[in-house]
Amino acid sequence: MIIAGEASGDLHGAGVVRELKRSRRSVDVYGVGGDGMKREGMHLIYHIRELGFMGFVEVVKHLPFIRVMQYTLEQILKFKKPDVLVLIDYPGFNLRFARVAKKYGVKIVYYISPQIWAWHQSRVKQIRQLVDKMFVIFPFEVDFYTKEGVDVEFVGHPLLEVLESHMNRKNFCKRYGIDDRKKVLGLLPGSRRQEIENIFPTMLSAAKRIALEQDMEIAVGVAPTFEEKYFSTLYPMDGVHLVKDATYELMDHSEFAFVTSGTATLETACFGTPMFVVYRTSWLTYLIGRLLVRVRNIGLVNIVAGRQIVPEFIQQTLSVKNLVREAMSLLSNEKRLRDMRAELLKVKNLLGTPGASKRVADRVLQMA
Repeated sequence: MIIAGEASGDLHGAGVVRELKRSRRSVDVYGVGGDGMKREGMHLIYHIRELGFMGFVEVVKHLPFIRVMQYTLEQILKFKKPDVLVLIDYPGFNLRFARVAKKYGVKIVYYISPQIWAWHQSRVKQIRQLVDKMFVIFPFEVDFYTKEGVDVEFVGHPLLEVLESHMNRKNFCKRYGIDDRKKVLGLLPGSRRQEIENIFPTMLSAAKRIALEQDMEIAVGVAPTFEEKYFSTLYPMDGVHLVKDATYELMDHSEFAFVTSGTATLETACFGTPMFVVYRTSWLTYLIGRLLVRVRNIGLVNIVAGRQIVPEFIQQTLSVKNLVREAMSLLSNEKRLRDMRAELLKVKNLLGTPGASKRVADRVLQMA
């Protein structure tokens, strides 16, 4: 049984299901996931689209559904008696269900740790009591869990299995109408509407000033959840190229990028592309976050590096003036650019080697 409650969990869970089926075609895989896991041969009891509620109020409204889901999964657990339960991130539900599974003596593994090293560290006690094995995707998580007495193994980051640029620079520029004689300034505003509304106008204004000074082309990565017209109707996009279905190519072929904090900072780092990490949220959310979060940097790329290797512009420091000044300084200094590229590729090396899905699948089959 596998439980993944979000789109990213479905993506990484699909890799595990694929490798389980490759190693042992007869293995019966069922649980909670999305289209990716279903395509690889998992029987879906619940689809992740049924779980798309966020925030305290939304969760309270959906409590009856959550209780029914937990009861249904418990009955299936009792009836089918799976050899192993694989939990993928999604800690709010997964840690509660782990307590249920423990009653029935099911072996429990957790793949992709909740970010409890950053906040909500009280959850580590639950993990120590309930989880038989943690499979983590960041090397620093090994030390964290080992100190807490949790059986842990670093399997590498699953991003390395999908991180590939499929177009050379010339074809990429031709497809998106970019002048291939000019350098590209990439903008990666994220995939959440609220983040884009908070961050993109500042990002875009700064980019236009930099592009004018440096004679660069601006290209914006459009997330799969958006259409190009969302940007072209709401923002002044004259002279700006919209790139959809080629995010990795944009990361690869940009000279420099503004990247909204999140997994995209890690993905951009893997291509060795210099960047600034940017983020802005409501002041209340930010203040609560500062009280709870225990890490110095916000960008995953800096967290993995263990120090700040790319600048971060958060809240009040995220301004057009600051972005333009610092970007112009960086772009005019070839040594700084070269040093940043080298540091970013070191981060990629810290993520291990491709094959995380196979390593997890192999360990699960050994435990079964």
